[in-house]
Amino acid sequence: MRRHVFLTGLPGVGKTTLIHKTIDVLKSSGVPIDGFYTEEVRKNGRRIGFDVVTVSGKRGTLSRTRNDAGTLNSGRCEYRVGQYAVDLPSFERLALPLLTNVNGKDDKEKKVYVIDEIGKMELFSEPFIQAVRQILDGTAATILGTIPVPKGKPLGLVEDIRSRRDVKIFNITKDNRNSIVQEIIATVQDCRKLNGN
Repeated sequence: MRRHVFLTGLPGVGKTTLIHKTIDVLKSSGVPIDGFYTEEVRKNGRRIGFDVVTVSGKRGTLSRTRNDAGTLNSGRCEYRVGQYAVDLPSFERLALPLLTNVNGKDDKEKKVYVIDEIGKMELFSEPFIQAVRQILDGTAATILGTIPVPKGKPLGLVEDIRSRRDVKIFNITKDNRNSIVQEIIATVQDCRKLNGN
């Protein structure tokens, strides 16, 4: 009994592109969608960080490289992943309102929640972890999300997602990324039916 769908795969393999394609098809079918995805930010052809972008088009800073960290909204940065300084206040301001009260009575029209991604940067936020767990454990919504491939120290929430019996995980590769979108869409629609939508 699958309730949620996650994509995993190496960085740059096309997970977010597949999320966009799935969103487009589901929206055109009348499926209510909310949530966010991450997007690379480039300057002079070089990646300088990531932004968080909501499905409705609002944008906020997620991270910047050390050289570009002066552009962070929160000033001094306490959280880092590799060369990136994470703007946790900016991320939480944008992402948390989308994910809270999903299982409450006020949010019944929003049934598919995009969470791209659940990775090291996002997992600095304890409220984000709690919100994702609540959606996973509830029955009012289906998550369409992405998680990283295992590398280095295990990430608690990511490992929990991998071990859940109500989660379908698609491993995205260069070989299957152009042919798998219909299967992802069908699985999300099946999950919605199971959740009573």
